[in-house]
Amino acid sequence: MPIVTSVNVGMPRDVPWQGRTVRTGIWKAPVAGRVFAGRLNLAGDGQGDLEGHGGEQRAVMVYQLESYRYWEAYLGRPELTPGSFGENFTVDGLPDSEVCIGDRYRIGEAIFEVTQPRVTCYRVGMRLEHAQLPALLVAHHRPGFYFRVIQEGFVEAGNSITKIADGPEQMTIAEVDALLYSSDHPVEALERAVRVPALSSGWRGSFDSLLEAARKGVSGNAGLMTPEPKPAWAGFRPLRVAAIVQESVDIRAFTLEAPDGSPLPAYLPGQHLVLRLKTAGEAPALARIYSLCGAGGAYRIAVKDEGGAGSRFLNEHVRVGDMLEASAPRGTFILGEADTPLVLLSGGVGITPMLAMLYAALAGRSRSERDIWWIHSARNGANHAFAREVGDVLAAADGVHSWVVFSRPGPNDKLGADYGYQGHVDASWLREIGVPKAADFYLCGPSAFMVSLEAGLEGWGVARERVHSEAFGSGPSLTPGIVAGGALQAPHQPDGPQGSGPSVTFLRSSLTTRWNPRYNSLLELAEACSVPVRWSCRTGVCHNCESGLVDGQVRYDPQPLDPPADGAILICCSAPSSDLELDL
Repeated sequence: MPIVTSVNVGMPRDVPWQGRTVRTGIWKAPVAGRVFAGRLNLAGDGQGDLEGHGGEQRAVMVYQLESYRYWEAYLGRPELTPGSFGENFTVDGLPDSEVCIGDRYRIGEAIFEVTQPRVTCYRVGMRLEHAQLPALLVAHHRPGFYFRVIQEGFVEAGNSITKIADGPEQMTIAEVDALLYSSDHPVEALERAVRVPALSSGWRGSFDSLLEAARKGVSGNAGLMTPEPKPAWAGFRPLRVAAIVQESVDIRAFTLEAPDGSPLPAYLPGQHLVLRLKTAGEAPALARIYSLCGAGGAYRIAVKDEGGAGSRFLNEHVRVGDMLEASAPRGTFILGEADTPLVLLSGGVGITPMLAMLYAALAGRSRSERDIWWIHSARNGANHAFAREVGDVLAAADGVHSWVVFSRPGPNDKLGADYGYQGHVDASWLREIGVPKAADFYLCGPSAFMVSLEAGLEGWGVARERVHSEAFGSGPSLTPGIVAGGALQAPHQPDGPQGSGPSVTFLRSSLTTRWNPRYNSLLELAEACSVPVRWSCRTGVCHNCESGLVDGQVRYDPQPLDPPADGAILICCSAPSSDLELDL
């Protein structure tokens, strides 16, 4: 009969790691005597990162003695102490190849239910001083698993483990773990997994996303990362400037077309493209990102004159008939298909992706009576881009709720004609005008506009998955467990001698640097440059670091367990094999 050989607990602590400080509860140690198993964890135990660990569905981590023996031999690390893998219960028995999601066990006074495999992350590798361990746990089908506590009670080392119920579908821990993290996602297995009531909501959501991606034929692992639709072409191609229109005092629209007049590939509402601008002489080309803002067909972008090198070049030097190098449309900020009310919220030049979404939403009304809210904020009429175009579009549409908000109306701006409200857009005002809380909200605009609205919507109780946003600059970082220290630095050249390898351009950070082999990965280079990044496992498993590859090629070491989507790379385990331009 299986038994608990050790009960291990540990509270979060700050641990130095690679020049940073990590707040983590991965250090567990055996305790003697009885320990109370509560709904959220064991007494005396805690987690440093509640986004990825702990909580009702991950109250108790389990790892097996047999896996200890396996890793001791594989890693050449004899006599690892219980708790070394961050587990609460070290057990003799309960192999990952036999334990199933939904199985229930009585241990001591408590009853437990199996909910999911271990969430792979870098901290288990940090604990055992082996950076590749997160990937190895998955590749070798030895992740361990989590219990939730069905009946609270005391447990202790030496307790026998009695199985009292079988999980439906009989899907083992190793099978479910591979179904998410490997490159094999058979539809039948995904459908079985989502039928298991005990499976944690996070994993069920991942499998739902994989099912939807399988039906649509989308590449990449949709269970771990929202895949970007495959770009219509790789790298850059020349497009001709067909028209230039001054849309406001500081925003100019450029329409681009194929040089031979042939139709360009369709883009999805909300996507952007990258322009590579060769300014003058031997100066390095500039790469800038611009949202597409047309109704389809030709590609149209809008450029705000903010004094930057890219906008200055476009506004002062580019003329109709000139050729510009452009990437294919790309990005994951895309209008979703739904019947829920739709709220398009924009500020300033953030109107650009919203305009494309408005056209698409109105075109979709032939299939759906979707309730649409158009809300745009500008300083005044002189700064209100696309005012006449939007007015004509909305005048021809029935039932669209439209609000134009000016923060500082000009002397010639008329309330009720040019704008409907003076002030700033916030969640309380949205409630006042009757915006439905159950809507899908799409946001784009200046940083302060976005931060304020996102916080306000969260405070209002709008579900996080219903708020979709696009930032013009770098996206939000994800560095689990890292303790913030000091002021955030703007992206910069890395310290020390410059590299002589391929150039690496971080487009959203407006930074180009040379590769230096002292870095183990593009992720490490980005961190050395203070470029905002997202990661968790750092070994090619979790896909949190998946980033758009606009141009260039990379090599992987190690190879990711599941390749990224077409047009994307995993920066945690790749290095450049040519000049790169990354959507970071």
